[in-house]
Amino acid sequence: MQTALTIAGFDPSSGAGVTADLMVFAAHGLYGTACITALTVQSTLGVRTTHPTAAAVVEATLACLNVDIPPTGIKIGITTNADNILIICEYLEKLRQLHQIRSGLRPVPVVLDPVLRSTSGSELLDVHGIAALRERLLPLVDWVTPNLDELAALTGKTVARRDDLPDVCQVLQNSVDRNYAREKLGVFATGGHLDPPDDFLLLPSGEGFWLPGERIVTQATHGTGCALSSAFLSRLVLGDPGHEAALAAKLYVAGALRAAHNIGTGNGPMNHLWPLLHVVD
Repeated sequence: MQTALTIAGFDPSSGAGVTADLMVFAAHGLYGTACITALTVQSTLGVRTTHPTAAAVVEATLACLNVDIPPTGIKIGITTNADNILIICEYLEKLRQLHQIRSGLRPVPVVLDPVLRSTSGSELLDVHGIAALRERLLPLVDWVTPNLDELAALTGKTVARRDDLPDVCQVLQNSVDRNYAREKLGVFATGGHLDPPDDFLLLPSGEGFWLPGERIVTQATHGTGCALSSAFLSRLVLGDPGHEAALAAKLYVAGALRAAHNIGTGNGPMNHLWPLLHVVD
């Protein structure tokens, strides 16, 4: 069984964060491990407070897991501050160095969901953190999955219309210098606020694709971006090329939305385990 590592925050309502990521991994037949970067006080009604994990604890957790259960794929969500980002960067750099020394090792795909604020509007990363994410972390990951607001924050470009999305994705890809790798950064931009809600995929090769979306009417919208990123990482770990992995991730999220139960009084969680429940049925 292959292992996927989530580096993200803890959501006590399990709609997003590490608990949701672990369910997504399980739904794809992967074993999940987690490094918690923050404790949050939240429910389906929104985020009340965020409490960053000390950088020393993040560092020790990553080192401890890597010795015993090294990952075959990594998803990064909320990072909370520049100190944690630098620790994560050091960890990724060591992984890259190890794979350069041991040429027979399979590359570990790394997907970043650049969470900057919660759906309810709470800021989850300050200005220094955003700068560290853009300048230090982006060059070390293989894929980034921003929504429209996150894409604008990372590029300084406004995505006002559907036609803006391909060009702004190109701007982001060209702004990141991945000097350790031959391929450019892949961008999987989510257009959930567009009409229609289509996503845009920019492959490392520079080839772009529109991925048609469908607006599913439901209140179970908490953590959709988180789940899409984790499902995308899961499919990459399982060997799918980028385009196929993105399509499969979209199908997974659509199924999770349709299979959701009414949990909580706000924007509830999706049914992350729906593929397993379908098998049981």
